[in-house]
Amino acid sequence: MDMITSILAITIRAGTSLVFATIGEIFTERAGILNLGIEGIMLMSAVTGFAASFYTQNLFIAILVAVAVGAAMAALHALLTVTMRANQVVSGLSITLFGSGFASFLGQRLGPAANNFRLVGLKGARFTPASFEGLSQVPILSALANQDLLTYIVYLLIPLSWFFLYKTRPGLWLRSIGEDPQTADAMGIDVIKAKYFYTILGGVFIALGGAHLSLSYTPGWAENITGGRGWIVVALVIFSMWNPARSIWGALLFGGINAVQFRLQASGTTIPAAFLNMLPYLGTIAVLVLMTWWEALSKKVGSPAALSQAYMREDK
Repeated sequence: MDMITSILAITIRAGTSLVFATIGEIFTERAGILNLGIEGIMLMSAVTGFAASFYTQNLFIAILVAVAVGAAMAALHALLTVTMRANQVVSGLSITLFGSGFASFLGQRLGPAANNFRLVGLKGARFTPASFEGLSQVPILSALANQDLLTYIVYLLIPLSWFFLYKTRPGLWLRSIGEDPQTADAMGIDVIKAKYFYTILGGVFIALGGAHLSLSYTPGWAENITGGRGWIVVALVIFSMWNPARSIWGALLFGGINAVQFRLQASGTTIPAAFLNMLPYLGTIAVLVLMTWWEALSKKVGSPAALSQAYMREDK
């Protein structure tokens, strides 16, 4: 039971950054904007969030810096794709390439600081688990209650995002923009402004996912700290069928396989470490293929109809 609780706790911790980024991308794609710059945004938010936490010793400032960077990069993507009507795939890939390269450059500058952070640790510079006394002694539930602040925020973010999308008028407007922006415009919705807003909001959530990696999950900075999670998020959005409530299952799948492979490595298994490190990604691909096949057979609703399509009001 203790081992199950431990694996579940690691699974939730590993999935937190993925849930943040997946919900952010869901909001962005629901507005008809495809953002493939997730990996670059997460890397830039991780390195700037870590730098701010190291030099200011203030987690609030670190989160603000990371969020500001993510919002700025998402705003750039919105400018290119909404106003200038650039190809959304090309714009997103450009942001990923820029973010990856610039984060690597900044990380080299932070090398001595990163080493000091890992060896000594800085009081108050990273999120630490905060447990609830009543639940911390209960098996299984203790895994849910012994997490950091950002994970607790995810617990609230999932139901609130679902409620907003499916139970509120603004959520209905958002879904209509992604399905048929011309009709939404005719209803009096400011489509352009909404696309900007939800693209930037998505960037904020993606940035929180990146900040969680460097401020909580693996405190400090390391080259390619995201490990391709930005691309996993693209798959998880499809897996969740653009529904925030289902994003948790994809994130737990990735985090769970990740936790198990870490346990296997720690136990001294003879299975090559490179193969074990590959398992979370193989599992995600397998589930994505099965979900796509199931949706095709059951004729479930797929991606927003106007996803990645440029829109300007004069097109009507």
